[in-house]
Amino acid sequence: MAKSAAAEIPFDGTDGALSPARRYMILFTVVLSATLYSTTILIVSTILPQLQGAMSATADEIIWTMTFNILATAVATPTAGWLVARAGKRRVMFWSVLGFSVATYFCGAANSLEELIFWRVVQGALGAPMTPVAQTLTLDTFPKRQHGVAVGLFGIGVVMGAFMGPVIGGVVAEHYTWRGAFYIVAPVGFLATLGITFALPRDKPEGATPLDWTGFLLLSLALASTQLVLSRGQRLDWFDSNEILIETFLAGLAFYLFIAHAMTAKAPFINLRLLRNRNYALGLLLVFIFGMLNFTPMIIMPSLLRDQAGFPDTLIGYVMGSRGFGAMIGFFVAMFIGQKYPRKTMMAGFAAMAIAGAWLMTIDLNVSFTELILNGTVQGLAVGTVWVPLTVATFSTLPAAVRAETSAVYHLVRNIGTSFFISLTVTQIVRSTAINYERMTEMVTPFAKPFALPWVSGAWNTGSAESLARLSEEIARQATMISYLNAFGLYTLVSAAAVPLIFLVSRPAKNEIVNHP
Repeated sequence: MAKSAAAEIPFDGTDGALSPARRYMILFTVVLSATLYSTTILIVSTILPQLQGAMSATADEIIWTMTFNILATAVATPTAGWLVARAGKRRVMFWSVLGFSVATYFCGAANSLEELIFWRVVQGALGAPMTPVAQTLTLDTFPKRQHGVAVGLFGIGVVMGAFMGPVIGGVVAEHYTWRGAFYIVAPVGFLATLGITFALPRDKPEGATPLDWTGFLLLSLALASTQLVLSRGQRLDWFDSNEILIETFLAGLAFYLFIAHAMTAKAPFINLRLLRNRNYALGLLLVFIFGMLNFTPMIIMPSLLRDQAGFPDTLIGYVMGSRGFGAMIGFFVAMFIGQKYPRKTMMAGFAAMAIAGAWLMTIDLNVSFTELILNGTVQGLAVGTVWVPLTVATFSTLPAAVRAETSAVYHLVRNIGTSFFISLTVTQIVRSTAINYERMTEMVTPFAKPFALPWVSGAWNTGSAESLARLSEEIARQATMISYLNAFGLYTLVSAAAVPLIFLVSRPAKNEIVNHP
């Protein structure tokens, strides 16, 4: 049977082959596909406290369902260019979305922590090409003069998933348990595969290109070893553990060999020579910081709100969703001013992150729902404001020929920043909680002056085992709250540290502003 003429239209936004309606149909399809990844991350962040109870896991163990998923995505992302060259964009998108959807279903069917982590890793690896390929398809579909608007619409569409995901996840988890939060995503993924089948034109592979398996395996080993060190270090008492020593050695050796190989190979997995472009190098550093800040508050806030402040899952979903609402506004703002004033817009965005972090450092266990909604909106506004001009500035001075490769590295670095910083933050919370509890209990003695003053001690006393148990529980709550405030302080510090780096970014020429992936 002959293929339809519409199916054979090539991806070329400059030749007029695609009608406006077809272009926006393609945009809707790729946005729906790319939204799946961010939606799943944010849904899982909302149900982490429920997952922790269902899997009988500790706080640092349950976070592995997030960090190893993000790490698997990071490691597999740079293979997107190789896959596209061998199979074509349409075919890569189809199988990536389909595999991601199947893995999501099995995440909901998992019966143990190990099983859930396994399927989360599979989900991340199979879904890794979705975002860079979808972004490349967006630019290939629209002419250069419309790239700024297309990227903005792409970002807004993806952010809608960030807005709706936590809300839907919170409601579904509260009424149908955590499994429903996964099951509700899988059908959307299958719908997206149908959209890819009918909306995306067929494209021919560029031809088989060799994949630098040596570089790929070395980078994978280095990142996986580093993630294991960060995730298990606190539990195993860091370098007193032989496992941590071995993993640290493997990470250092693999990183060294990877860099040496990348500098000497003819076709390395990641071309480090591109770092000689100042804007690209600074952009990777800034997107690493952006990755550190992007999801971390959404990972640690649900546990704080549910376990310490007593918020139900539905309200936690609304708090997380407010961040998506703010990001949507930020993308609208960045669409109009981010390309014209990229550096100023980025500075404003990172400054807003620092303000939101400093604001969180002032809350307590009696924080109101309204205050959290407002703070989440400010966080989201900052994220949306930073993303577009950061992407514009990073790629504006690079040739289009390296678009696929540099876009994959861009998302790789962002995901590494997210995964590593989440692990560091959770480790800091666990460690700080123990230290705070130990210091606070030192002051609980029958001879402490506050216990001699009834108007100060109130219901707290050391007169019975029951009273001591209540006092210990309250001290634990306060010690945990202090550790979260310390985590928000780290978030604020990293946000502020990004602002001076933006002064080093050179402003792209007017005709180069939209030349980015």
